[in-house]
Amino acid sequence: MKQLTLPLTPDERLFLRAGDVVSLSGVLYTARDAAHKRMVEALASGAPLPFPLRDSAIYYCGPTPAAEHEIIGSCGPTTSARMDAYAPTLLDAGNTVMIGKGKRDKTVMDAIVRNKAVYFAAIGGAAALIKSCVKQCDCVAYAELGCEAVYRLTVENFVLIVAVDAHGNTILQ
Repeated sequence: MKQLTLPLTPDERLFLRAGDVVSLSGVLYTARDAAHKRMVEALASGAPLPFPLRDSAIYYCGPTPAAEHEIIGSCGPTTSARMDAYAPTLLDAGNTVMIGKGKRDKTVMDAIVRNKAVYFAAIGGAAALIKSCVKQCDCVAYAELGCEAVYRLTVENFVLIVAVDAHGNTILQ
């Protein structure tokens, strides 16, 4: 298993291969389709984004509220295809790591290769395990969206599989 720390360098992204298992640590941001829509609209209008896109990692997740004395609630991956309409724009603007579950469409696959990005698959149904990797959680934008707000997560040893590498190879059929 490869141990990686965010943000990933271009060389690290190019070195990864579809099917590799990695342990990821560092800062990532959660965003689902409602947040993606707002971010793409902000880019189009020149408005500021809730976090710097350059070399960012976006986890397709809508965390539930944390119970008392906990950092985060359930935080499993959501279906990535829901972000396919927005992902190429964000990739072209600097996002380089996406985390979710399921296949991506051709426009996303092309944008991954064009931007030398990587798409990691998180294990669906493993929300309790993923929750244990989160060491800090802060809402950074769109709080009115509830669990679809953008959260800044600090994670340690988040185990993922390279689903699509920077060369366009995929484990998803």
